Amino acid sequence: MQRRVPQARRALAARGLSEAVTWSFLPRAKAERFGGGGPDLRLLNSIDATLDTMRPSILPNLIDAAARNEARGLSDPALFEVGPVYKDATPAGQRLVAAGLRHNMAVPRNWAGPTRPVDAFDAKADALAVLAAIGAPDNLSAQSGAPDWYHPGRSGVIKLGDRVMAHFGELHPQILADADLKGPVAAFEVFLEAPPLPKQKATKARPKLVLSPFQPLERDFAFLVDADVEADKLVRAARNADKALVTAVRVFDVYAGKGVPDGKKSLAIAVTLQPMERTLTDAEIEAVSNKIVAQVTKATGAVLRG
Repeated sequence: MQRRVPQARRALAARGLSEAVTWSFLPRAKAERFGGGGPDLRLLNSIDATLDTMRPSILPNLIDAAARNEARGLSDPALFEVGPVYKDATPAGQRLVAAGLRHNMAVPRNWAGPTRPVDAFDAKADALAVLAAIGAPDNLSAQSGAPDWYHPGRSGVIKLGDRVMAHFGELHPQILADADLKGPVAAFEVFLEAPPLPKQKATKARPKLVLSPFQPLERDFAFLVDADVEADKLVRAARNADKALVTAVRVFDVYAGKGVPDGKKSLAIAVTLQPMERTLTDAEIEAVSNKIVAQVTKATGAVLRG
Protein backbone atom coordinates (compact mmCIF):
# COMPACT_ATOMS: atom_id res chain seq x y z
CA MET A 1 0.00 0.00 0.00
CA GLN A 2 2.90 2.37 0.69
CA ARG A 3 3.80 2.19 -3.02
CA ARG A 4 0.79 4.41 -3.63
CA VAL A 5 2.44 7.36 -1.88
CA PRO A 6 5.16 7.97 -4.51
CA GLN A 7 2.68 7.16 -7.28
CA ALA A 8 0.31 9.85 -6.01
CA ARG A 9 3.17 12.35 -5.60
CA ARG A 10 4.42 11.83 -9.14
CA ALA A 11 0.91 12.17 -10.58
CA LEU A 12 0.25 15.48 -8.82
CA ALA A 13 3.68 16.90 -9.58
CA ALA A 14 3.09 16.07 -13.25
CA ARG A 15 -0.11 18.15 -13.09
CA GLY A 16 1.83 21.19 -11.93
CA LEU A 17 1.10 21.10 -8.17
CA SER A 18 3.89 21.83 -5.68
CA GLU A 19 4.34 19.52 -2.72
CA ALA A 20 3.92 20.92 0.78
CA VAL A 21 4.82 19.34 4.13
CA THR A 22 2.70 20.55 7.03
CA TRP A 23 2.06 19.62 10.66
CA SER A 24 -0.14 16.61 11.45
CA PHE A 25 -1.98 18.74 14.03
CA LEU A 26 -3.89 22.00 14.02
CA PRO A 27 -6.14 24.18 16.23
CA ARG A 28 -9.18 22.39 17.64
CA ALA A 29 -11.66 24.83 16.09
CA LYS A 30 -10.33 24.06 12.59
CA ALA A 31 -10.39 20.33 13.31
CA GLU A 32 -14.05 20.58 14.32
CA ARG A 33 -14.90 22.52 11.13
CA PHE A 34 -13.43 19.66 9.08
CA GLY A 35 -15.23 16.84 10.87
CA GLY A 36 -12.78 16.10 13.69
CA GLY A 37 -11.71 17.55 17.02
CA GLY A 38 -12.75 14.64 19.26
CA PRO A 39 -11.31 14.50 22.80
CA ASP A 40 -9.32 11.33 22.02
CA LEU A 41 -7.30 13.30 19.43
CA ARG A 42 -6.24 16.17 21.69
CA LEU A 43 -2.52 16.53 22.36
CA LEU A 44 -1.48 16.62 26.01
CA ASN A 45 1.87 18.32 25.40
CA SER A 46 1.70 20.11 22.05
CA ILE A 47 4.62 22.10 20.68
CA ASP A 48 2.29 25.10 20.41
CA ALA A 49 -0.75 25.82 22.57
CA THR A 50 -2.86 26.49 19.47
CA LEU A 51 -1.83 23.29 17.65
CA ASP A 52 -3.57 20.96 20.06
CA THR A 53 -5.52 18.45 17.91
CA MET A 54 -4.59 15.79 15.36
CA ARG A 55 -5.82 16.76 11.92
CA PRO A 56 -8.95 15.15 10.43
CA SER A 57 -8.03 16.59 7.02
CA ILE A 58 -4.94 17.97 5.30
CA LEU A 59 -6.93 20.78 3.68
CA PRO A 60 -6.92 23.27 6.63
CA ASN A 61 -3.12 23.31 6.61
CA LEU A 62 -3.00 23.74 2.84
CA ILE A 63 -5.54 26.57 3.06
CA ASP A 64 -3.27 28.33 5.57
CA ALA A 65 -0.32 27.80 3.24
CA ALA A 66 -2.28 29.27 0.32
CA ALA A 67 -3.22 32.29 2.44
CA ARG A 68 0.43 32.86 3.35
CA ASN A 69 1.39 32.60 -0.32
CA GLU A 70 -1.28 35.14 -1.27
CA ALA A 71 -0.12 37.52 1.45
CA ARG A 72 3.36 37.40 -0.09
CA GLY A 73 2.21 38.05 -3.63
CA LEU A 74 1.84 34.52 -5.01
CA SER A 75 -1.81 34.63 -6.03
CA ASP A 76 -2.26 31.36 -7.95
CA PRO A 77 -0.69 28.58 -5.83
CA ALA A 78 -1.36 24.91 -6.54
CA LEU A 79 -0.34 22.77 -3.55
CA PHE A 80 -0.62 19.15 -2.47
CA GLU A 81 0.42 16.92 0.41
CA VAL A 82 0.34 13.16 0.91
CA GLY A 83 0.08 12.01 4.50
CA PRO A 84 -2.08 10.71 7.34
CA VAL A 85 -5.33 12.09 8.72
CA TYR A 86 -7.04 10.98 11.92
CA LYS A 87 -10.69 10.13 12.51
CA ASP A 88 -10.11 8.71 16.00
CA ALA A 89 -7.28 7.37 18.16
CA THR A 90 -7.59 3.74 17.04
CA PRO A 91 -5.27 2.21 14.40
CA ALA A 92 -8.25 1.95 12.04
CA GLY A 93 -8.94 5.66 12.55
CA GLN A 94 -5.80 6.71 10.66
CA ARG A 95 -6.11 7.08 6.89
CA LEU A 96 -3.59 7.85 4.17
CA VAL A 97 -4.73 10.75 2.00
CA ALA A 98 -3.48 12.70 -1.01
CA ALA A 99 -5.00 16.18 -0.76
CA GLY A 100 -4.46 19.35 -2.73
CA LEU A 101 -5.89 22.66 -3.79
CA ARG A 102 -5.69 25.20 -6.58
CA HIS A 103 -6.32 28.83 -5.73
CA ASN A 104 -7.56 31.70 -7.88
CA MET A 105 -6.73 31.24 -11.58
CA ALA A 106 -6.40 27.93 -13.39
CA VAL A 107 -5.22 29.83 -16.47
CA PRO A 108 -3.56 33.12 -15.38
CA ARG A 109 -3.22 36.18 -17.55
CA ASN A 110 -1.32 35.31 -20.72
CA TRP A 111 -0.80 36.44 -24.30
CA ALA A 112 -2.14 33.26 -25.91
CA GLY A 113 -5.75 33.22 -24.78
CA PRO A 114 -8.40 34.01 -22.17
CA THR A 115 -7.95 33.52 -18.44
CA ARG A 116 -10.05 31.12 -16.36
CA PRO A 117 -10.59 30.73 -12.61
CA VAL A 118 -10.30 27.33 -10.97
CA ASP A 119 -13.46 25.27 -10.57
CA ALA A 120 -14.69 21.90 -9.37
CA PHE A 121 -13.67 20.20 -12.62
CA ASP A 122 -9.99 21.09 -12.01
CA ALA A 123 -10.18 19.38 -8.62
CA LYS A 124 -11.98 16.39 -10.12
CA ALA A 125 -9.27 16.02 -12.77
CA ASP A 126 -6.56 16.10 -10.09
CA ALA A 127 -8.36 13.45 -8.04
CA LEU A 128 -8.88 11.20 -11.06
CA ALA A 129 -5.18 11.54 -11.98
CA VAL A 130 -4.21 10.26 -8.53
CA LEU A 131 -6.70 7.40 -8.69
CA ALA A 132 -5.42 6.38 -12.13
CA ALA A 133 -1.82 6.50 -10.90
CA ILE A 134 -2.50 4.18 -7.94
CA GLY A 135 -4.33 1.64 -10.10
CA ALA A 136 -7.97 2.35 -9.29
CA PRO A 137 -10.49 0.64 -11.63
CA ASP A 138 -11.98 2.56 -14.55
CA ASN A 139 -15.63 2.12 -13.52
CA LEU A 140 -15.73 5.07 -11.12
CA SER A 141 -18.67 7.43 -10.87
CA ALA A 142 -18.94 11.06 -9.73
CA GLN A 143 -21.90 11.86 -7.50
CA SER A 144 -23.09 14.56 -5.13
CA GLY A 145 -22.54 14.25 -1.38
CA ALA A 146 -19.22 15.97 -0.55
CA PRO A 147 -18.64 17.03 3.08
CA ASP A 148 -19.89 20.41 4.25
CA TRP A 149 -16.50 22.12 3.94
CA TYR A 150 -17.07 22.02 0.18
CA HIS A 151 -19.41 24.29 -1.78
CA PRO A 152 -22.82 22.56 -1.69
CA GLY A 153 -23.52 23.09 -5.40
CA ARG A 154 -20.00 22.79 -6.83
CA SER A 155 -18.59 19.60 -5.36
CA GLY A 156 -18.96 15.85 -5.37
CA VAL A 157 -17.55 12.47 -4.45
CA ILE A 158 -15.93 9.82 -6.62
CA LYS A 159 -17.19 6.33 -5.85
CA LEU A 160 -16.53 2.74 -6.78
CA GLY A 161 -19.88 1.16 -6.10
CA ASP A 162 -20.78 2.39 -2.63
CA ARG A 163 -17.16 3.00 -1.58
CA VAL A 164 -15.96 6.62 -1.51
CA MET A 165 -12.64 7.02 -3.32
CA ALA A 166 -12.31 10.83 -3.14
CA HIS A 167 -13.94 14.18 -2.40
CA PHE A 168 -13.55 17.13 -4.77
CA GLY A 169 -14.96 20.57 -5.47
CA GLU A 170 -14.77 24.24 -4.68
CA LEU A 171 -14.40 25.05 -0.99
CA HIS A 172 -17.26 26.56 0.98
CA PRO A 173 -17.37 30.39 0.72
CA GLN A 174 -17.35 30.76 4.52
CA ILE A 175 -14.09 28.83 4.78
CA LEU A 176 -12.52 31.14 2.18
CA ALA A 177 -13.81 34.19 4.06
CA ASP A 178 -12.39 32.91 7.36
CA ALA A 179 -9.00 32.37 5.67
CA ASP A 180 -9.23 35.79 3.94
CA LEU A 181 -8.60 34.16 0.55
CA LYS A 182 -9.61 36.08 -2.55
CA GLY A 183 -10.91 34.11 -5.51
CA PRO A 184 -12.14 30.51 -5.67
CA VAL A 185 -10.29 27.49 -4.27
CA ALA A 186 -10.78 24.04 -5.83
CA ALA A 187 -9.66 21.17 -3.59
CA PHE A 188 -9.64 17.38 -3.44
CA GLU A 189 -8.98 14.54 -1.00
CA VAL A 190 -8.14 11.07 -2.34
CA PHE A 191 -8.19 8.15 0.10
CA LEU A 192 -5.22 6.11 -1.04
CA GLU A 193 -6.25 2.93 0.77
CA ALA A 194 -9.81 2.94 -0.60
CA PRO A 195 -9.30 1.47 -4.10
CA PRO A 196 -8.81 -2.31 -4.16
CA LEU A 197 -5.39 -3.56 -5.09
CA PRO A 198 -5.10 -4.30 -8.83
CA LYS A 199 -5.42 -7.96 -9.71
CA GLN A 200 -2.18 -9.74 -10.50
CA LYS A 201 -1.90 -10.40 -14.20
CA ALA A 202 -0.89 -13.81 -15.44
CA THR A 203 1.79 -12.26 -17.62
CA LYS A 204 3.85 -9.10 -17.51
CA ALA A 205 3.58 -8.66 -21.27
CA ARG A 206 1.86 -5.46 -22.28
CA PRO A 207 -1.33 -5.75 -24.32
CA LYS A 208 -0.97 -5.25 -28.02
CA LEU A 209 -1.18 -1.61 -29.03
CA VAL A 210 -3.87 -1.20 -31.66
CA LEU A 211 -3.88 2.12 -33.52
CA SER A 212 -6.39 3.17 -36.09
CA PRO A 213 -5.23 4.61 -39.44
CA PHE A 214 -8.57 6.43 -39.75
CA GLN A 215 -9.29 9.93 -38.54
CA PRO A 216 -11.53 10.19 -35.44
CA LEU A 217 -14.80 12.10 -35.64
CA GLU A 218 -16.31 14.37 -33.02
CA ARG A 219 -20.03 15.01 -32.74
CA ASP A 220 -21.73 17.45 -30.35
CA PHE A 221 -25.05 16.81 -28.61
CA ALA A 222 -27.04 19.16 -26.35
CA PHE A 223 -29.64 17.59 -24.05
CA LEU A 224 -32.32 19.02 -21.79
CA VAL A 225 -32.36 17.14 -18.47
CA ASP A 226 -33.80 17.61 -15.02
CA ALA A 227 -31.65 19.95 -12.93
CA ASP A 228 -30.72 17.19 -10.46
CA VAL A 229 -29.37 14.79 -13.10
CA GLU A 230 -25.61 14.36 -12.66
CA ALA A 231 -23.49 15.00 -15.73
CA ASP A 232 -21.49 11.82 -15.10
CA LYS A 233 -24.63 9.71 -15.54
CA LEU A 234 -25.25 11.24 -18.95
CA VAL A 235 -21.58 10.82 -19.96
CA ARG A 236 -21.57 7.13 -18.99
CA ALA A 237 -24.78 6.52 -20.96
CA ALA A 238 -23.30 8.09 -24.09
CA ARG A 239 -20.06 6.15 -23.71
CA ASN A 240 -21.93 2.84 -23.40
CA ALA A 241 -24.07 3.48 -26.48
CA ASP A 242 -21.44 1.91 -28.75
CA LYS A 243 -18.30 0.72 -26.97
CA ALA A 244 -16.60 -0.19 -30.23
CA LEU A 245 -16.86 3.30 -31.75
CA VAL A 246 -17.22 5.73 -28.85
CA THR A 247 -13.77 6.35 -27.39
CA ALA A 248 -14.33 9.56 -25.41
CA VAL A 249 -17.16 11.71 -24.07
CA ARG A 250 -16.68 15.07 -22.38
CA VAL A 251 -19.00 17.77 -21.09
CA PHE A 252 -18.26 21.17 -22.60
CA ASP A 253 -21.26 23.24 -21.54
CA VAL A 254 -23.82 23.37 -18.73
CA TYR A 255 -26.53 26.03 -18.89
CA ALA A 256 -29.69 26.92 -16.97
CA GLY A 257 -31.54 30.19 -17.43
CA LYS A 258 -33.27 32.09 -20.20
CA GLY A 259 -34.63 29.72 -22.83
CA VAL A 260 -34.43 26.66 -20.57
CA PRO A 261 -37.58 25.55 -18.69
CA ASP A 262 -37.64 25.84 -14.89
CA GLY A 263 -36.27 22.77 -13.20
CA LYS A 264 -34.22 21.85 -16.28
CA LYS A 265 -30.66 22.40 -17.49
CA SER A 266 -28.86 22.02 -20.77
CA LEU A 267 -25.91 19.63 -20.86
CA ALA A 268 -23.76 19.65 -23.99
CA ILE A 269 -21.33 16.81 -24.68
CA ALA A 270 -18.69 16.14 -27.32
CA VAL A 271 -18.50 12.49 -28.39
CA THR A 272 -15.42 11.10 -30.16
CA LEU A 273 -15.95 8.26 -32.62
CA GLN A 274 -12.90 6.26 -33.67
CA PRO A 275 -13.43 3.87 -36.61
CA MET A 276 -10.98 0.98 -36.70
CA GLU A 277 -11.70 -0.88 -39.94
CA ARG A 278 -12.79 1.78 -42.43
CA THR A 279 -14.07 5.33 -42.75
CA LEU A 280 -17.64 5.67 -41.52
CA THR A 281 -20.37 6.55 -44.00
CA ASP A 282 -22.90 9.29 -43.32
CA ALA A 283 -25.53 6.64 -42.67
CA GLU A 284 -23.33 4.88 -40.11
CA ILE A 285 -22.58 8.16 -38.33
CA GLU A 286 -26.29 8.92 -38.23
CA ALA A 287 -27.01 5.44 -36.85
CA VAL A 288 -24.51 5.69 -33.99
CA SER A 289 -25.72 9.22 -33.24
CA ASN A 290 -29.25 7.88 -32.91
CA LYS A 291 -27.99 5.14 -30.58
CA ILE A 292 -26.29 7.74 -28.38
CA VAL A 293 -29.45 9.85 -28.15
CA ALA A 294 -31.59 6.79 -27.40
CA GLN A 295 -29.20 5.52 -24.71
CA VAL A 296 -28.95 8.91 -22.99
CA THR A 297 -32.74 9.35 -23.11
CA LYS A 298 -33.28 5.89 -21.61
CA ALA A 299 -30.74 6.41 -18.80
CA THR A 300 -31.52 10.00 -17.82
CA GLY A 301 -34.87 11.02 -19.32
CA ALA A 302 -33.09 13.67 -21.39
CA VAL A 303 -34.39 15.05 -24.66
CA LEU A 304 -32.26 16.35 -27.49
CA ARG A 305 -32.36 20.13 -27.79
CA GLY A 306 -33.55 21.45 -31.12
